[in-house]
Amino acid sequence: MNNQEAPESIKVVDLFSGCGGFTEGFRSFRAPDGTAPVFRSVAAVEHDLAAASTYAANFADEAGGLHHIHAGDIEDWKPRDHGIKADVVLGGPPCQGFSGLGLEDVNDPRNKLWREYMRVVNEIEPKIFVIENVDRFLRSAEFEALYAATEKPNGDLRDYKLTEYSLLNAADYGVPQSRRRTIVIGVRRDLEYLNGLRYPEPSHTKAPETMGTTLPGIESKKSWVAVGPAVFSRSLVTPTTTELPQGSCNPLGLKDFNLPGTFRTTDLHFGRTPTDVSLARYKAIPRGGNRHDLPPELSTPNWLAHRSGSHDVMGRMYWDRPSVTIRTEFYKPEKGRYLHPFAWRPITHYEAALIQGFPESFKWCGSKIQIGRQIGNAVPVGLSRALAGVIYQALQG
Repeated sequence: MNNQEAPESIKVVDLFSGCGGFTEGFRSFRAPDGTAPVFRSVAAVEHDLAAASTYAANFADEAGGLHHIHAGDIEDWKPRDHGIKADVVLGGPPCQGFSGLGLEDVNDPRNKLWREYMRVVNEIEPKIFVIENVDRFLRSAEFEALYAATEKPNGDLRDYKLTEYSLLNAADYGVPQSRRRTIVIGVRRDLEYLNGLRYPEPSHTKAPETMGTTLPGIESKKSWVAVGPAVFSRSLVTPTTTELPQGSCNPLGLKDFNLPGTFRTTDLHFGRTPTDVSLARYKAIPRGGNRHDLPPELSTPNWLAHRSGSHDVMGRMYWDRPSVTIRTEFYKPEKGRYLHPFAWRPITHYEAALIQGFPESFKWCGSKIQIGRQIGNAVPVGLSRALAGVIYQALQG
């Protein structure tokens, strides 16, 4: 982002940022009448050094330098000391950071992340905050504590109110992945023009509407994006290596610290070395199949004893559907439906990153396991970009 655009940018802070999926979605959003980014990251907090390194490799320059990326615990970050203010705060504590104790016990470690999150929001004073969490978050005591903090007269987030809190599926926003997550939107009470901020209207649907049933003046939605044409058509070449390229990096500038990297998304198309049994299983599972299609000699006692269990274990992704949720161990087909639609292998890190919406030019730092964790934990870029769109419109007043 050049210097002329920066003063007009909508400033964003990403807490518990991971590798930066949330930030990437906001950075890639474009206003209907422009081609330049309208959101700019000004700070981020991430305690995992590999994920923070990936974030720094991609966003440090636009954030104003490494001193705006805190690679450590959130309780050690004081945005007020750095003069950091922002219009939007993204991210929120992971679910295990909350507790159902009503936040009374200040010494309970489960309350620490939640208390620190509220402290940072109050210091930054954003107009809007957006939290992404697991689908069960809305049924948890953690969400009740969040809601109470905004509604009680003495609540720690009493200057804010929640305008939306529900489940969104990334597939409804053009992401080639079925991924249901809780999205909570909070706005400052003194900014009445934000009261109408709502979720983005889904752009895609599981079953396409027919033109004959679409009401006049209402645009029909597109079908969910199938993972085959969107992703696997870009990776038809069989991986020729099982390793990352050679290289080391230290984008955080830490003393005596190095990680593998920096890699581009295109560098992540490496395979695994399967055992003879694993390869035989891959060959035996047909398109759309799973562990239930294995002959007894290739199955396991546990799988044979639980024939009615999950249909995703050792399953092949469907070419003509969105993928299942990409998790942190997507490269292990025994963890879910992570086999390639027809090749005799699991999906690669490259394919998983594309499913999550990361561009091929995105930079990555860390080992294979660390990068896999970053990919699986990320907010899908397409979902983030859709949220950026409605937030942009709301902030126009």
